[in-house]
Amino acid sequence: MEIGKKLKKIKFSSGVKKLSRYRRHRFAGPALLVVALISLGATFQVASALPSTTKMETTAQSTLIEEGKRIFAQGCSSCHGLNAEGGGIAPSLIGVGAASVDFQVGTGRMPMADMSQQAMRKTPIYNAEQTAALAAYVASLAPGPDVINEAQLTYERDGNTAQGGELFRTNCAMCHNFAGQGGALTQGKYAPTLMGVDARHIYEAMITGPQSMPVFSDKTITPEEKLSIIKWIKAAENEPNLGGASLGRVGPVTEGLLVWSLGLGLLIGIAVWLTAKAR
Repeated sequence: MEIGKKLKKIKFSSGVKKLSRYRRHRFAGPALLVVALISLGATFQVASALPSTTKMETTAQSTLIEEGKRIFAQGCSSCHGLNAEGGGIAPSLIGVGAASVDFQVGTGRMPMADMSQQAMRKTPIYNAEQTAALAAYVASLAPGPDVINEAQLTYERDGNTAQGGELFRTNCAMCHNFAGQGGALTQGKYAPTLMGVDARHIYEAMITGPQSMPVFSDKTITPEEKLSIIKWIKAAENEPNLGGASLGRVGPVTEGLLVWSLGLGLLIGIAVWLTAKAR
């Protein structure tokens, strides 16, 4: 055993001496420098050829924001200010978030020609890509509610229609009518109908509070409860009118008014006709 150990020590010592001899060679320094440069260049080349996903996403987001800034300067800055700081006829957009832009622009409410009137839902002026660019630009100004994506709108699976109806009658019916048909408010304003509205825009309206609508935070109405409200609205939207004309679905009030107006008008007409005939 001791002989074997001595042989290993002798071999090791001889190897170290050979390496020391090569280390002192005059070409050793330049050779090591060349090897180091080649290794460094190869490593840099591989790193450059495989850009990270984060870097690509950042570049795409920056491009989207720049496009949104360009669209904003052309179509929105005249009312909301060059830096979205707001003006005499339009509010500041700093901090409203991408969800607010997606709702207002996606439903055609913005841009609007007459700021003295309530913004109405109409055919959007900007397409989906332009709306996304505008939302990205406004979101880059300050933190705010983000756009709701399809993965979050699982109301068909996670929503509860009965719970949604109860929540709607408690929080929404006083303005939007107990059937979601809309209703009049003070000072010439109104709560629009919720029939035919995209589920994403309903959710975004709840978290942004457009115009006279209050903001329903996740502490007030949880995300699961919001999905239940949307599910109830969609159920009411698809409910058939078995009795004929819906008349706004506000119950016996409009039905009684209609019958009273038609009946009274008919009686007046008959009375006039009889009077004219008696002469």
